Amino acid sequence: MRRLTLVARSALLATLAAGALITTLPAAAAPTPPGPGVAWVLAAGDADVDRAFAQARAEKKPLLLYWGAKWCPPCNQLKATLFNRADFIDRAKSFVAVNIDGDLPGAQKLGGRFKVRGYPTMILMAADGTEITRLPGEVDAPQVMNVLQLGLAGGRPVKAVLAEARAGKPVSGPEWRMLAYYGWDIDEAQLVPAAERPALLAQLSNACPASEAASAIRLLLKALAESDDGKGLKPDAALRERVRKLLADPAAARAQMDVVVNYAGDITKALAPEAGADRQAMAAAFDAALQRLEADASLSRADRLGALISRVQLARIDAPKDQRQPKLPAALVQRVRDHVARDDQQITDGYERQAVITSAAYALGEAGLWADSDALLKANLAKSHSPYYLMSQLGSNARKLGRKDEALRWYEQAFDKSEGPATRLQWGAGYFSALVDLAPQDAPRIERVARQLFAEAAKDPAAFHERSARSLQRVGSKLAEWNQGGRHDAALRRLAEGQGGQPGLAAVCGKLDAADGQRATCEGIAKGLVKKA
Repeated sequence: MRRLTLVARSALLATLAAGALITTLPAAAAPTPPGPGVAWVLAAGDADVDRAFAQARAEKKPLLLYWGAKWCPPCNQLKATLFNRADFIDRAKSFVAVNIDGDLPGAQKLGGRFKVRGYPTMILMAADGTEITRLPGEVDAPQVMNVLQLGLAGGRPVKAVLAEARAGKPVSGPEWRMLAYYGWDIDEAQLVPAAERPALLAQLSNACPASEAASAIRLLLKALAESDDGKGLKPDAALRERVRKLLADPAAARAQMDVVVNYAGDITKALAPEAGADRQAMAAAFDAALQRLEADASLSRADRLGALISRVQLARIDAPKDQRQPKLPAALVQRVRDHVARDDQQITDGYERQAVITSAAYALGEAGLWADSDALLKANLAKSHSPYYLMSQLGSNARKLGRKDEALRWYEQAFDKSEGPATRLQWGAGYFSALVDLAPQDAPRIERVARQLFAEAAKDPAAFHERSARSLQRVGSKLAEWNQGGRHDAALRRLAEGQGGQPGLAAVCGKLDAADGQRATCEGIAKGLVKKA
């Protein structure tokens, strides 16, 4: 879910003694299947996936690939609401289910193979490897099941359907629904470049036949969600009225729940770019729909909380983004307190807790209830299977409030507790960035942390693929920023070339296989250090 990505923060190092490097990485817990009752294939590399495709061909079944991570809140939401459903378990008999845990040895390389970046991503594929569709992870579980059924019905791949629709050729009702519920947010330019997406979605909405009104409005809402900042659709009174009519219809708004909840602010700004009466009227229309959705017991706790978060963000839509104590209606602030307290008390499932509590802490912060947010996170550290995620949120809270030393302590603890090579590099890059931003004068610590991350990368055979590569590239960029004006040339040269028997990043690069692109990625980072130095 996009909502939950807003609260994601990374962090890094803790168990470094003064100047010493950790020589063994914390062992990640063995991955477990995402849900019960399904014969998940745990894939850690190309060979595992190839065997899964061979199985799919032999059994004449499609393949469902799920890419996620233990700590990821929306991944945990899928585990709590979709993968454990009886109808999903029954439907899984008709496909080969493959789980790629992002921290398995070859998982990041597989991310490149299947063009996936964000957790979670679900792709339905034919046995020959053709991509049928990408499932939207942000919709509620029953709707995901409907979309999955569309893909399993034996229709054409979404790429072919899109080509027909763009050419004005006949497209069936189910195929329009496949386009409307395609995972556009995780497309990764498989169908269209991101910059062209708002216009394409608007074009598709206009082309929908009258019999597919729900698909047309969904595509329009998605187009509007990506049309702010001067992109995509241009607002007018007729367009605003069309959206207000949808929001006033409880059944129609419920059918588009995920877009209404996750994009209320974006759509409001797209329809009313300037502060004023139009914007306030649109925000009020969204708020009324969101209140109904928050009270809708048929929705998951995460979605109902998401509706409340959007209400808070709409209430502060014209306030500066960095305002830490927003002026909100007292009733809304109390609503946040009560809602969060109820969820914290009632949740018993560990996966649901990881998904909801992290979002709840974010909600409290958005409402200006920072002490409450900290208290909630601290109380849930012992209940979380990934406490480092909560620790990084505590660091983020402290940083927003200007408590630099406290923020760095939490980021440090979060890295210490993080598990899995890709996760550790991601948390490490986040902490390193915070360290450069908050304590740029601490040159010895900055150099030690950077060296630590390069040492951990040297022990990970997939460190320069996909998410891990981007984490390390982020470290390289922050080092270059830290060295503006050549103030730390010597340190960057030591990191690149090594010193005193400790190998530098260039030596790490030299041991990588050039065939899969990792060496080139590594060398790009190392050369950037030397160039700046």
